[in-house]
Amino acid sequence: MFDPFYPFNWLASQIVTQIFGLSLESHLGASLHFFLYDVPKVLTLVLTISFLVGTLKSFLEPEKVRRWLGGKRTIVGNILAAMVGIVTPFCSCSAVPLFIGFLEAGVPLGVTFSYLISAPMVNEVAVVLLWGLFGLKVTLIYVGFGVLLAIAAGYIIGLLKLEKWVESFVWELQKARQTEDLDTSADIQITWKQRFAEGQYSASEIFKSVWPYVVGGIAIGAGIHGYVPADIITNLAGDRNPFAVPIATAIGVPLYANIAGVLPITEALVNKGMSLGTVLAFTMAVTALSLPEIVILRKVLRPQLLAVFISLVTFGIISIGYLFNAFV
Repeated sequence: MFDPFYPFNWLASQIVTQIFGLSLESHLGASLHFFLYDVPKVLTLVLTISFLVGTLKSFLEPEKVRRWLGGKRTIVGNILAAMVGIVTPFCSCSAVPLFIGFLEAGVPLGVTFSYLISAPMVNEVAVVLLWGLFGLKVTLIYVGFGVLLAIAAGYIIGLLKLEKWVESFVWELQKARQTEDLDTSADIQITWKQRFAEGQYSASEIFKSVWPYVVGGIAIGAGIHGYVPADIITNLAGDRNPFAVPIATAIGVPLYANIAGVLPITEALVNKGMSLGTVLAFTMAVTALSLPEIVILRKVLRPQLLAVFISLVTFGIISIGYLFNAFV
């Protein structure tokens, strides 16, 4: 089977065996090979896909997107918001300001939550890394479950009518915005050269923001791959432990990493024998329920609404983990 990343694999093997004189079966050799192979592979994927998606995003105008979502008050709005989240490669903390902007622009609360859940968990960076690390089948299932969680949780929050638990300053901002002249109907023609320039800028900005997480995540994953005995992983969160999924979810919440940093760690955990559903529950908890995100959201949401959000997403993540383990 054709492997587009074979040159990276070959080069990593040569460096480990010929330059460092290590066996690929040794702890250090296996760890070093994992690191040297994954770093260029993952960063190449990030650059390529970020450029393509950045170019395509030049067709989307943020103000029109906000207006568009603001007019959708049924589950259609939740679906559209989750889709928008896929093409915005933000970590949970950087998605919060746009969450506030959506509320300020009049987007319904439940629809806005669908975006907040989807953006850090299911974006183009997640898709390309999952595809490169686990293949197309796992990627499609993860994206499907992630989008479903974003839609369902946002829709439920919308049904509950919890706007009273949003801090009052957000609604004051919304009223102020409604008094402004937001006429952006002018048709501005953008050339393909400008679109490609936007794609190049997007790729550059995403690369600069995620590469430390990628390298750090791969370094941790390399250590797990080479040195952590498989028995430890499988005993803690393997098939034999019926509470593996909630344990992995609970471990993931206090951590903070974007999807680019956590996926190399999940790859190493899967290689060590942890069930894929358990690993993906951990991944979703890190990206969609990080502690820093919760702290920032508290500035916008009252404790009651924050508790509803955390409970819904946690229940959804644990359910997805068990379903994944049962059917994949």
